[in-house]
Amino acid sequence: MKKYFLTIFLLSLAFADGHAQNNFVGNWLGKLRVGRDLRIVFHVSDSGGKFSATMDSPDQSAKDIPCSAVTVLGDSIAIEMSNIHGLYSGKMTDSVTLTGTWSQSGHTLPMELKKVTEVPEVLAAPRSGRPQTPQPPFDYEVRDVIYNNADKSIQYGATITIPKGKGPFPAVLLITGSGQQNRDEEIFGHKPFAVIADYLTKNGYLVMRVDDRGVGKTTGNLDTATTEDFAKDATVSFEYMKTLPEANRKHLGLMGHSEGGMIAEMIAAERKDVDFVVLLAGPGVRTTMLMEEQNSAYMASLGIPQAAIDKYKPLYSSIAHDIIYSKDSAQAYTALKNHIDLWVKQTDSASVSVTTGIRDTESKEEFLDAAIRTYSNRWYRYFLSFDPKPYLKRMSCKVLALDGDKDIQVVSRSNLAGIRIGLSESKSKVVVTKEMKGLNHLFQTCTKCTVEEYAELEETFSPTALALIVDWLDKNVK
Repeated sequence: MKKYFLTIFLLSLAFADGHAQNNFVGNWLGKLRVGRDLRIVFHVSDSGGKFSATMDSPDQSAKDIPCSAVTVLGDSIAIEMSNIHGLYSGKMTDSVTLTGTWSQSGHTLPMELKKVTEVPEVLAAPRSGRPQTPQPPFDYEVRDVIYNNADKSIQYGATITIPKGKGPFPAVLLITGSGQQNRDEEIFGHKPFAVIADYLTKNGYLVMRVDDRGVGKTTGNLDTATTEDFAKDATVSFEYMKTLPEANRKHLGLMGHSEGGMIAEMIAAERKDVDFVVLLAGPGVRTTMLMEEQNSAYMASLGIPQAAIDKYKPLYSSIAHDIIYSKDSAQAYTALKNHIDLWVKQTDSASVSVTTGIRDTESKEEFLDAAIRTYSNRWYRYFLSFDPKPYLKRMSCKVLALDGDKDIQVVSRSNLAGIRIGLSESKSKVVVTKEMKGLNHLFQTCTKCTVEEYAELEETFSPTALALIVDWLDKNVK
């Protein structure tokens, strides 16, 4: 869900070394063909036998994305990227070549990597290319803070923006979506949370935005964390916001984007001191359905025929079921293998290849390996099993839910309908859901409306959406 090009890709990178393991150390360059060529660079290093890696996406202004773990096994190497939940599998065919696949939510694309001495330069987006990014001096107070959870096991870094004038002010905590992001929810040079905070604060609202675990000034273990842990993090931040003398404790709220919306639902269901919630592309249906729609919409954006996508859907449903309900990895392996083998046998080879990248026995094993790795990811298993309805039914606060009709990650029609249905059984008396025309998952006014376009657009966050949010807050909160 907050899952942009570098978030909707379930990216775990498997590398190998049939020669000396040190052959993996260095820079590896490849091209991912997703309607256009996107260059990908992996920087692999070795410190005393412990491998690590970072990733660049030069064509999307993304640099030094951390990889959470690297494991070398024979002629294969696995680079885990839990922050963006993705996977690449490859084998070293010679000292300078890795042949493998890049998997995205069950969809697999071939990608060959070459070892290079010079890597493409990653250019930061020019200031003129992100015109909405706020620049000082600011017409409000900006306060950077550090605080801890109760047992002081995690430190949090945040920025609070406080309007001029006499408080206290209605206050809102911004909650990022999936993957490790800083307090600005920065991606591809865009800083949507900085833009939102700036606009809301100029209109009389105190805003707090926080670095995710393992980013910026925030510490904490990410490897085994689930959305439930991130909800605990957000709860700590909400409690801190309550202590601010400038915050009106009768009007405290949450604004969550994508998985952040999921987290906002979880928190608001348990607390009576949440006055309002703004869901930006938040979930309204079970994640299994949400992800099936996401896969289908993304494949369609790549030009994959609808007939092939329809044939893929039953396989995805089976894979999701196996990941959620298998008791252990052995059971998951058997169930996944059986379902994949049966589907490949019953489906025409063209549809199999275009949706999964399976072309032969080797590529089928790579696809199965990718599925097994998702089972091993605690975050993904929790995420995939999530159902928002029980949380929506227990909410009692005011709710504004927005989504773009061009969103291919959280499809607007089904999720907004799910939010309306869930809240119809709740005690929430003020509920507004709105589908916004022409906006993508990041609430940008899009043209091609693909995931890859996120980085190409100058607009960071639709001014129309910003104005609608403040108008609703002014009428229902202030």
